[in-house]
Amino acid sequence: MKIYKILHSPIIFPIIFFIFVIIIGSIFLHSFNNSNIQPISWVDSIFTATSATCVTGLSVVDTSNYFTLYGKIIILLLMQIGGLGIMTFTSLSIYLWTRRTTITDRIAVGQILLHDPKFNLGKFLIEIVSWTFIIEFIGALLLYNIDPINFSPFSALFHSVSAFCNAGFSLFSNSLVKWKGSLSINFVFMALIILGGIGFSVFIELKYCLINCIKMRSFLPFKKLSWYSKIVLKTTIILIITGWISIYISEYVGYNRIMNMEDALLTSLFQSVTSRTAGFNTLNIGRMTNVSLVIILFLMFIGGASGSCAGGIKITTFRIIVASIWSELKGKRQTVVGKFAVEETVVKKAMVLFILSIIIIFIAVFFLDYTEGGDKPHYMIRGQFLEIVFEVVSAYCTVGLSTGLTSSLTIYGKWTIILLMFIGRLGPFMLISVLQNIQEVQYYKHPEEKIMIG
Repeated sequence: MKIYKILHSPIIFPIIFFIFVIIIGSIFLHSFNNSNIQPISWVDSIFTATSATCVTGLSVVDTSNYFTLYGKIIILLLMQIGGLGIMTFTSLSIYLWTRRTTITDRIAVGQILLHDPKFNLGKFLIEIVSWTFIIEFIGALLLYNIDPINFSPFSALFHSVSAFCNAGFSLFSNSLVKWKGSLSINFVFMALIILGGIGFSVFIELKYCLINCIKMRSFLPFKKLSWYSKIVLKTTIILIITGWISIYISEYVGYNRIMNMEDALLTSLFQSVTSRTAGFNTLNIGRMTNVSLVIILFLMFIGGASGSCAGGIKITTFRIIVASIWSELKGKRQTVVGKFAVEETVVKKAMVLFILSIIIIFIAVFFLDYTEGGDKPHYMIRGQFLEIVFEVVSAYCTVGLSTGLTSSLTIYGKWTIILLMFIGRLGPFMLISVLQNIQEVQYYKHPEEKIMIG
């Protein structure tokens, strides 16, 4: 009965659609990308299609040189579909087709895109799509005007979509290293990445607050932001600043990387912003210090906000776990975040998501350790363990940063990363939806007993 409920829940449709998009994308990439280098294999086609649809950015081949214009257009379309989100696209299609949705559909969409299931589905989805295209168009226009030589109209649009959808695909072999000292280019990319990573509900709420601020000529409306939006924005700012300072100290104080102060601060800030979600880089990731890589691992694992283009366990999950630990240490019965306490069921789901994510990452690291050098002694592959952990977290959290391991993966390693990207993109939503379908109200309690721990 529980399996029947899961198979007939709203979550199944987007999963099937997601798989369908990846399959179609793989076929198009394999058939229409007539590269002058060599034909792309089926595994690499599926890898690229999955990475683009899951807005990850990991690539086994050089996107700029390997793919033709047709291949790049296919990747662009896949990024757009994945960035807007399967729930957004499918629910919008249903709405435009039938002009009505069931209560189940409204609740399902509401719980993943908005923290409140009571909303106008049609108006909300149309607003999402409209503002997404508007922001991406503005981003492309800015990139083209700032540097029309390197950012052609198509290149500007490609990178704008990639940044807002937090995909990390670039048409330049070294990502954005060439613009590590360009304040304007960095600012455009960071703005697009942050807007795409805070979540659609937070963005729309900020938009209305900004309009009211202009009308009232006061910042008072921003004080009336919802509890959820305040958590997302405050945690985002804290993570960006913490990552910025930590990477700067690691790269330019501890390691003493040679670079002028302005560029050092800018590259540290950009890497802090992009590491949680996007996958672009202005520094060579493979040449960063181990401390910086660990910091980036932490940021990648957290990711962005729920209902956004970002991956990871999500900002709110991280914030709830931190608050829960703090409450336990202080002996409080409730997990308090800001002015409100979080429901106990939500705290438990956050813990389950966190623990399952750790287990999935551990299993993937174990498997890649075996496939990517398990037949060699440690001294011959020293340092590869950190590279594998970095690759796994980047894939599962759909970030797309790599120390350079992706292109040298074995066929088994590629399939492992493909599966990780798919699970990472749909996993958290699938988990919450499955739990909601199989959980039952328990009207009794078992006898309790103490047991020693620690």
